[in-house]
Amino acid sequence: MSNAVLPVYGPSPVVFERGEGVRMYDDKGKPYLDFIAGIAVNALGHCHPVLVKALSDQANKLWHTSNMFRVPGQERLAQRYVDLTFADYAFFTNSGAESIEGCIKIARRYHWAKGDTDRIGILSFEGSFHGRTLGGISAGAQEKYREGFGPRIQGFRSIPFGDHEALKRAIKEPDLAAVIIEPVQGEGGVREVPEQCLQGLRKLCDEHGVLLIYDEIQCGAGRTGQLFHHQWVKDAEPDLLAAAKGIGGGFPMGMILSSEKAASGMAKGVHGTTFGGGPLAMAVGNAVLDVVTGDGFLEQVRRVAGTMQQGMESLKGRYPELVKDITGRGLLRGLKMRDDPLPLRGKLSDRGLLVGTAGNNTLRLAPPLIVTEDDVREAIDIIDQQFATMMTAAGS
Repeated sequence: MSNAVLPVYGPSPVVFERGEGVRMYDDKGKPYLDFIAGIAVNALGHCHPVLVKALSDQANKLWHTSNMFRVPGQERLAQRYVDLTFADYAFFTNSGAESIEGCIKIARRYHWAKGDTDRIGILSFEGSFHGRTLGGISAGAQEKYREGFGPRIQGFRSIPFGDHEALKRAIKEPDLAAVIIEPVQGEGGVREVPEQCLQGLRKLCDEHGVLLIYDEIQCGAGRTGQLFHHQWVKDAEPDLLAAAKGIGGGFPMGMILSSEKAASGMAKGVHGTTFGGGPLAMAVGNAVLDVVTGDGFLEQVRRVAGTMQQGMESLKGRYPELVKDITGRGLLRGLKMRDDPLPLRGKLSDRGLLVGTAGNNTLRLAPPLIVTEDDVREAIDIIDQQFATMMTAAGS
């Protein structure tokens, strides 16, 4: 049977029919423990009853109006995020890529409104991934995503990850408008930026009049045990933040959070979106936030993350020939392997465990936030069994 889908994906041959909680079931009825969650999207697992009810109730009332009209659910969700974060404003989008584009526009407009029309530069870091639009691949620092699509858009540049001297030089460039960084890199190997580096970056941006953008599309929405990862760090709040993935729990939804300062250049008509902030997305977004901010939810995420950390440390200790390091934080973790983890991902799928991969030979684990300690132990045991098989094969 021919496939009319543009051939840009390389999907697994497994076909899933349904999901429940942290498990999915294929068309043969085989269960899989889902430890990738649609790449950190299904924050509350599959078919969470609170989300199903919210979407169903809204679908029976009103689907779409556009932003020509007020959307009460949008106004409510914006205020809730403002109350919970550094932000003074929220703007809702369809995706993470659209959120990144919006942050870039807001940052450039901020300087333009002040008369600094030449300040259009956007600085990012080696290994970063900021989406697949032309702006996103220009901001990102992975050449493979730009290949064949022409040169970077004017003003975009990158420096090595962790190179403080390069940062000190780059931050002084007179055309620089903003620095964009993932507090925990996803595609770049699930690398957490040290707390003191975020604090130092915030200070440098303030000293040189540069806006600071956090890309928390993958590490936000409670994934590392705080609503947003940067909230672990004192004195490191951004001017702008891009979010998506988990904030919609599987429903397409993105968001920009902005300080009043960063948004000071924005005015009616200079930005917009057709579908962003629509009634369906806002119903689900409010429901996700209800659950994630509920009593004890993030505490449970942190507790389970501790069990996951222990299990991964055990794997590293038992299989030093296979595992080089452990990366990430909370429920966004990586096993940095000594060899390409892609074949391993397939073997784990055969055993009923779904995981992802990332840069630097990293096996990526990002289960739903509702995962239990027993689920984590089951996943670690499956990986352990596969590692033991690999070691036996290597010794034969």
